[in-house]
Amino acid sequence: MSHGLPRRCRAALRPALGVAPPLSRRLLQTQQFAPFAPPDPAGLPKPKPKSHKVKPSRPRKWPRRLAWAAALLGAGYVVDTRWNNAAATRSFRTFKTGLVIGLDYKINFRANPPFAASLADVHNRNAERIFNLLRDNGGLYLKIGQAIAMQSAILPPEFQKMFAKMFDDAPQNEWRDVEKVVREDFGKSVEEVFGVSFKGEEGKGIMERTARASASVAQVHWARLADGREVAIKIQKREIAAQVGWDLWAFKVVARIYSWWFDIPMYSLVPYISERLMLETDFENEANNSEEMKDLISNEPRLRGRVYIPSVYRELSSKRVMTAEWIEGIRLWDKEGITHGWKGGRGTGSPGSNGQVLAPPPPTVRSTVATNDPNKEQLKPLRDAWRGPDGHGGLGVSLKAVMTTMVDLFSAQMFLWGLVHCDPHPGNILVRRLPSGKPELVLLDHGLYIRMNPAFRHQYARFWKALLALDNAAIEEIVRGWGVGNADIFASATLMRPYTGGDNSTSAQIRKGVSGATEAERAYAMQMKMRKGIKQLLADETKWPRELIFIGRNLRIVQGNNQFLGSPVNRVKITGLWASRALVESRDLSPVQRALNLLRHARFRTVLLASDLLWWWAWVRQKLGLGGGMEDEIERHMKSMAKDMGFELNHGVFEG
Repeated sequence: MSHGLPRRCRAALRPALGVAPPLSRRLLQTQQFAPFAPPDPAGLPKPKPKSHKVKPSRPRKWPRRLAWAAALLGAGYVVDTRWNNAAATRSFRTFKTGLVIGLDYKINFRANPPFAASLADVHNRNAERIFNLLRDNGGLYLKIGQAIAMQSAILPPEFQKMFAKMFDDAPQNEWRDVEKVVREDFGKSVEEVFGVSFKGEEGKGIMERTARASASVAQVHWARLADGREVAIKIQKREIAAQVGWDLWAFKVVARIYSWWFDIPMYSLVPYISERLMLETDFENEANNSEEMKDLISNEPRLRGRVYIPSVYRELSSKRVMTAEWIEGIRLWDKEGITHGWKGGRGTGSPGSNGQVLAPPPPTVRSTVATNDPNKEQLKPLRDAWRGPDGHGGLGVSLKAVMTTMVDLFSAQMFLWGLVHCDPHPGNILVRRLPSGKPELVLLDHGLYIRMNPAFRHQYARFWKALLALDNAAIEEIVRGWGVGNADIFASATLMRPYTGGDNSTSAQIRKGVSGATEAERAYAMQMKMRKGIKQLLADETKWPRELIFIGRNLRIVQGNNQFLGSPVNRVKITGLWASRALVESRDLSPVQRALNLLRHARFRTVLLASDLLWWWAWVRQKLGLGGGMEDEIERHMKSMAKDMGFELNHGVFEG
């Protein structure tokens, strides 16, 4: 309402109304104007004296960061080793070793290495690095190392010698780790699960806390249950569950890097290998394989009574614990124990054979009693009376019968059933004597199996038959479909002997031109040929049947078993016969096709006479002391052929 008052009146009313006066819009100049002049130096204040104290500098960031990093790494190491079974530490060790080896080969893989005396020295130090890595990491790494050792014939000689040590037993875990695994899987103590007592309580069973066998993944303990059954309790090592995922991941990463770095087509095979190894740590899967194989054998008249699979007790088994029937038998590598004369009495067989229950021994039979140390007790009866008073008796069975059964068994797995046990090394095969005097094979450890689809199984049977019939057109057609670039090399690798039926044109090209001014240059050229040969075998890795990786392992081990026992059978002929018979018996064929295959099978048997002649010739030379058996002759020819192809075969499967 005051807006209409004159400006002077409004100014006069503001104090009375409590209104602050507005800011002045004009500044009044009250001093006389003077131009700017610089200050007089004499009027400036005197400067302060300079201090001699050094101002503390701010600490540098990097030492502090390194200290924090070291502390975090130390804490991580403690956590990993204490609560993660050193899984991450083992993976780091793998990457470090892999990087060192990769750089070493990248720099020094040449005829005259700049940082080594020779290429052999490069191989030696890297073989030692790999061996130390596998030994230090243990667990699944030992399993991978044994797989490499079985196929190490294609590696440089320095690697072959190093990997020959991979068949030693792994150290067993302490009893407290066994107890933890059982409690974690069953929620009960060992005594409660198996009904045993470690204090000698009446009405309860007994169990050895010392492992009877220890491998890379598990160890086996003997026990007698309260009902009298004797069992083998296979218990996975406690650290495996935490380590397996890390181990396989590290294996995949290193394989991926090496495939790219060295231009070797192999990585697409790695996931399949990893899957098989992972399944091997699942004892429920092993129990399934065992029971399926037991059914297949019991329904095959040609193998029933010749091969035995121990029964699995499911109520006492879990994912990391498998309880099976205990078997008394002789390991395959004990040739004297198999062949020496039987002293157990007429009409009797090995303890527990022919379905007999293992009864407790009479008081006169020796038995080792428990000690105060739970890791050094042995309670299982010895049951060695059949060896005679001098202890030199044996099963009194022929090696020929033993090996015939073995080749029959694995041939049936490959060609009839498509379910193949891929770890038939001597430690997994027992031999026992039946009351009839004939041998019986006991097959153990059913964790590593592969399944062949029917189409591939049929192809593989055709391939084996074509190999022995020298049907090059069929061989070429089949292996081209598998992505193999050199049929001759692949045929030789399958037979475990040189294949002489092909035209060998591609092989001849590889054999050409191994020349050099020095031995080092020739060795380098030879190993470059080996690399070329591998790339030819895996010409198209996307087509390569993954099953061939483990089938090849099976064939190599069976060949090694036959060679070790003195080549008592013609392994190649037996395998070929099963392949041909499988084509006749295949349910996937029409009656007309089956009839045609029957005629072809009859004709094929005449073709195999040539193979028999070769075997008998090698047998006669062996008996006259003029040479080894057929497998030795095959290996001699394979060494010669392999050397032409850039490979050096220097040791058998049992060396070391």
